[in-house]
Amino acid sequence: MTTNAPSRLDDELIVVRPLQEGRLTVAVWATTTAVFVALVSAWEGIVRLGGVPVYLLPAPTVILERLLSRWTLFVGNGVTTLLEALAGFGVGGLVAFVLATAMAHSRLAERVLYPIALLIKVTPIVAIAPLFVIWFGFGPLPKILIAALITFFPMLVNALAGLRAANPAALDFLRSVGASTVEIFLTLRVPGSLPYLFAAARVAVPLSLIGAVVGEWWGASEGLGRIIFLANTNLDMPSLFAAVVVLTLLGVGLTSLLSLAERRMLRWHESVRG
Repeated sequence: MTTNAPSRLDDELIVVRPLQEGRLTVAVWATTTAVFVALVSAWEGIVRLGGVPVYLLPAPTVILERLLSRWTLFVGNGVTTLLEALAGFGVGGLVAFVLATAMAHSRLAERVLYPIALLIKVTPIVAIAPLFVIWFGFGPLPKILIAALITFFPMLVNALAGLRAANPAALDFLRSVGASTVEIFLTLRVPGSLPYLFAAARVAVPLSLIGAVVGEWWGASEGLGRIIFLANTNLDMPSLFAAVVVLTLLGVGLTSLLSLAERRMLRWHESVRG
């Protein structure tokens, strides 16, 4: 007589697997930390022993000292850049999703809109950033628009691919029971596109920070881009590197939050279940 009840061996495997994954995660983090510490130590040693001038390459301890001594400056300007980047990411992502929805339902819309989107992608952001400052002033709007432009294309391409990747069997079933286009869109296409959207967001969010910084280079009273621009002009390398460190931490933090949200929202998807 056969039975489908889980055996004791199955129970032990269920317990052992998370333990193995936990140990692997700890090992990866430990190795990454050790490599990072080794690289920073090598950097510190080369600068100290080689007598490298601070205006060329400051030691990590000098950068850390600048960061801690003026932390209110870097945190305040980091918040400005972060808000501009998130606003740009939101605008770019929303416009991309709306256009991807139209393109997913109409080949004519795709043929008309895709060349325009491609034209936006290949246009150098650095070249049009001064125009945005002239047109929209020195406030946050041109930075938001530049961040939106730089995040638009990866969100559009992935949203279009996700909306078209609906399960054919599920699509046929919904059509057989008379589901409307809106119902199919909300119950099948949008959930199916979420893995593609999260993948695009992991690329687009760091790009939005770059867009905000580029916008701040061309005219801003605050922001990490402004700090980097002034520090470069004055050969103040510790402040420049400190601003870059804050920018990097923002990118890492946003990417980590996205990964956490992805794991919570896509528990049903094979990419998260592993």
